[in-house]
Amino acid sequence: MDREISPLDGRYRERMDHLGDYFSEFALARARCAVELRYLDALDATGLFPPLTGDERSRIAAAGEAFTEADFVRVKEIEGEIGHDVKACELFLRERLTLANLNMIHFGLTSADVNNLAHGLLLKGYRDEVQLPQLRELIGALADLAERWRDVLFPARTHGQPASPTTAGKEIAVFLDRLLRQVEYLAAQRFRGKLNGATGTYAAFAVAFPDFDWIAFSGAFVSELGLEPSGCTTQVEGHDALAEYLSIVSRINGVILDLDVDLWEYISRGEIVQTPAESEVGSSTMPHKVNPIRFENSEGNLVVSNALLGAFSERLTHSRMQRDLSDTTVKRNVGVALAHAYLAIDSAIRGLREVEIDPAAASAHVEETPEVLAEAFQTILRVEGLEDPYELLREATRGKAPTLGQLHSWIDGLPVGDDVKARMKALRPSDYVGLAPRVCDAVLARARAWLTR
Repeated sequence: MDREISPLDGRYRERMDHLGDYFSEFALARARCAVELRYLDALDATGLFPPLTGDERSRIAAAGEAFTEADFVRVKEIEGEIGHDVKACELFLRERLTLANLNMIHFGLTSADVNNLAHGLLLKGYRDEVQLPQLRELIGALADLAERWRDVLFPARTHGQPASPTTAGKEIAVFLDRLLRQVEYLAAQRFRGKLNGATGTYAAFAVAFPDFDWIAFSGAFVSELGLEPSGCTTQVEGHDALAEYLSIVSRINGVILDLDVDLWEYISRGEIVQTPAESEVGSSTMPHKVNPIRFENSEGNLVVSNALLGAFSERLTHSRMQRDLSDTTVKRNVGVALAHAYLAIDSAIRGLREVEIDPAAASAHVEETPEVLAEAFQTILRVEGLEDPYELLREATRGKAPTLGQLHSWIDGLPVGDDVKARMKALRPSDYVGLAPRVCDAVLARARAWLTR
């Protein structure tokens, strides 16, 4: 029986299960042990302690290569006895490694040193191995649509009202352009880490070996983990970089949320249609329904994700004096926010693969609003030097929904040459898309270049 509290672990488990490699208690315990083991290797390389034997180094390497379910169970057993999760990892490694000098394990460290580095490794791994590849798939799907729809006439609406027409490809390119910018920020984001002791003073290290350069050692160790050293901290790393990362994710979510809502609107107006899945049911009572559930599911999960991301970004940058434990609880839930974003993007990608333009409907919606040519007409008349042509067009069109014939009659009464009148009458709403295809091409070039990196 399904008794999970969260739909991430219940309803959506099959789509989300692999995220446990980054956001589960197992993953966190494995990462903590990995940090301890790599620190042990680095400490051995300093020459401050008698060197580890070959057998000891082999045991350390083996422990680093595999952290099993049985290992996790043992860590949790120890934690149940002593009530401290990081100390449990240390004691587990003391059992597992059986070093001659067990005091090298966790030497000089505070639990916050291990925790912040473990979280940094997990988030970096998720960003590089899951998040960016998924966004690459989304960008690829959008690029394919923008390319196919490059020249397809499409109605535009500002404030929900008919506006100067566009092409479907250009409108998809808008989201593509916004995403590319934010994803570049995401890829460049550096996660930070600290290793400097209980209150950030390196005191335990310095009292043991006062002549050793612990600041340089710490910086080199954190850098080797692929993180950016944060040398001046309290007991906790300040989390500013983590908040920056969450903010970037939130902005990416915002772009996708806009995409979901716009596509939902276009589908409701019949300009974009969905390919119905053969076995799916759209309604328990209305057999004809093909609902835009992919985009609705995506929208809902993005709302949940951004609500959490906003709260986390604000809270994680605060800590009472040298340390309080509230950040630990918050960081344990970062995976929940990221998982909802992952689920949302997965749904959006599925939705994008099930939509197509209805060119006839889109074209009809453009042609039935000839008043959108008011912008074109008043611009031509500006070139001809008429006094305040904007006001002339406003009086002729605002709130009146004129037909094309009525507009042509109005043009006949203008004090301009017959050639100008002929040019104006020759215009159709379907012609008035400006440089939309070229705009689309420019974004597509950027997208294709990014996708081939």
